[in-house]
Amino acid sequence: MTITRFISRLILQKSSPSFTPRWLCTVTEEPMAAAEAQPKKKTRLFYQVINKANSDKTSVTDVLNNWVNQGNAVRKFDVLNLTKFFRTRKNFHAALKLYDWMEINKFETSNADKAVRIDLLYKIKDISSAEEYFNTLPESEKTSRTYGALLCCYCKEKVFDKAFEIFEKMKASNQITTLNYNNMLLLFYTTEKHENVFSFAQEMEDNKIELDLYTYNLLINSYAALNDLDAVEKVLEKMKSNNVEPDLFTYGNLATVYLNAGLTEKSNVFLEMMEKMEARTDKKVFEACRTRIKLYSEMNNLAGVHRAWETLKSAFPSPNNTSYLFMLLALSKLGDQESLERIFKEWDENCTIYDFRVPNVVLEYYLSRGMIEKAGLLYDGSVNRGAKPNLRTLNLFVNLNLQNGDIDSAMKYLDIGLDRAKSWNSKWFPRDETVKMFVKYFEENEDPERADKFFQRMKGLKRVDDDSMVVNTAEASNAEN
Repeated sequence: MTITRFISRLILQKSSPSFTPRWLCTVTEEPMAAAEAQPKKKTRLFYQVINKANSDKTSVTDVLNNWVNQGNAVRKFDVLNLTKFFRTRKNFHAALKLYDWMEINKFETSNADKAVRIDLLYKIKDISSAEEYFNTLPESEKTSRTYGALLCCYCKEKVFDKAFEIFEKMKASNQITTLNYNNMLLLFYTTEKHENVFSFAQEMEDNKIELDLYTYNLLINSYAALNDLDAVEKVLEKMKSNNVEPDLFTYGNLATVYLNAGLTEKSNVFLEMMEKMEARTDKKVFEACRTRIKLYSEMNNLAGVHRAWETLKSAFPSPNNTSYLFMLLALSKLGDQESLERIFKEWDENCTIYDFRVPNVVLEYYLSRGMIEKAGLLYDGSVNRGAKPNLRTLNLFVNLNLQNGDIDSAMKYLDIGLDRAKSWNSKWFPRDETVKMFVKYFEENEDPERADKFFQRMKGLKRVDDDSMVVNTAEASNAEN
């Protein structure tokens, strides 16, 4: 894969049925949010639990038990503050342990708490565990909260029959909400059932169920997937007539839709609207800036990329690895080597976790332009810091050295990559084109020792035919590492 293809895939995902926009992730999280909308005050107990969870293997519930044994009280909101902390950091095991602890210690739990528990059981175990817990609830506790949480699980798993069944039960008992409809719409959208998206949205209107921003964004994406931009415009008109204000995600969504359709100027209008809109949370700043970096890079708008980066840095003076990764990918695509090297150096001098994906962007930039000496120096420096280059980078090193006639270096990086591919259980390294390059090299050059070593390793991977030495296509040659 060329560097241009690689970057374009990461910079902008097309609006397709298989792609769930980032803003839609919150659709499936909101049922549980209310359960943890507790006071934000952080107590001494809170910090004790967090510190123990981060420093050793002590169970979070052991800390609570010790706290109680010392004669201290644990209030429900103390536990809910902790569960919220762990869930936002995707430590679902710790969160579930805390809910178990509340149940064991006879805390009064609400239906919202039970909805969170259903969600956690699904995430940690499976859909059956979530179902089993739901079925243990008395009928009085099978409410819009708990039904909604289970519906959310079915939609994530794409279990159509059960999702429809529970959705109809909620409708029959008059428990249906906008959020439940949005989960069903997301299920239809991600499975290319766009007509169902439209019919269910119409059903919402007919039944006086409010369409919110998520609903409208799903409609926009569904119409865009069918290349019906006139319908997209009508959705925008309907939003305006219903006084539904677009937010940063909506503008980013529209910018993506129009850019995918080749309407760069219209896409740029929505990106400029994003720039003018003030984000209410740090998370929204990050998401909005990331979207702007991606889309401006697709438009070859270097100034826009830099503006987005400056906005992000003003909110986050020490950007995380993901932020640097997005920025470097954009600069690499746009060929801004000076900024690429400057921002990479900034990251290299300040990073606390050496994520090899970041230097890998610069490595691929160098290799794609034949700057093998610079690439080699960066590679050696990264490896000396304990980083492990991915297989794509190693494959590029192999190819470039082969092209330059440096068979020793090509074999060196081939061996490193093969050993790494084995440990990572990856079957695609080296790529078919690389195997063919080796075969051609050995056909044109007398090098029996290296040739034998190469063909023995390739035969072991079933990448060349035993008799004819014809290259066999790898099953996963298009996979990414």
